[in-house]
Amino acid sequence: MNPAGFLLDLLYPPKCPFCGRVLERGEESWCASCQENLPWTEPGQDKQVEGCSSCLSPLWYRDGVRSGMHRYKFGGGRGHAELFGTLMAQCLHDRWEAPVDLITWAPLHPKRKKERGYDQAELLARRVGELSGLPVSGTLEKTRATAVQSQAGEDEARAANVRGAYRVLRELDLTGRRVVLIDDVATSGATLSECAAALRRAGADSVVGLTFARAR
Repeated sequence: MNPAGFLLDLLYPPKCPFCGRVLERGEESWCASCQENLPWTEPGQDKQVEGCSSCLSPLWYRDGVRSGMHRYKFGGGRGHAELFGTLMAQCLHDRWEAPVDLITWAPLHPKRKKERGYDQAELLARRVGELSGLPVSGTLEKTRATAVQSQAGEDEARAANVRGAYRVLRELDLTGRRVVLIDDVATSGATLSECAAALRRAGADSVVGLTFARAR
């Protein structure tokens, strides 16, 4: 480790994004306990989302996974995208055998992206693309600010909250393309469904959702 890195680790020791514990020597990115005990999903537990061939997620959205995602989205933990995206890339590799042409993401509204400083789904998509060797491109835009989905209530309210809020970028032709659509968490699937519908209207042949975690 270079001297600057050593000093940073002394001042700001790396912590596990899930439990918050300071990492011990030999632990990288996350602690050994969380690696073993996180609520992993199993093959066959993938979520069905309207407009998507399937929705894959490596983890259930509870306990330390919920805490880790909260740190990532609201605590300035953008560096967690490297680990989270790695787990997503592994999930895609293990559970999706069909050909893929393109990775894209469900984007934030520009106002919220400016407030946060980054788009969490975009960072995840770029990490998945880096590890999978697949091209990554923004294909969608969010045309209006919506309430945070976690605060929108029941499934019908969540669907209404995002209805018509996404569209494909102008003049983009996705005819015949097989797309992986990335978001952070799948709860009702409303956001993924709206985005998938827009991608299909632009000609996408298939859309598979990929999220870091799923809530149900």
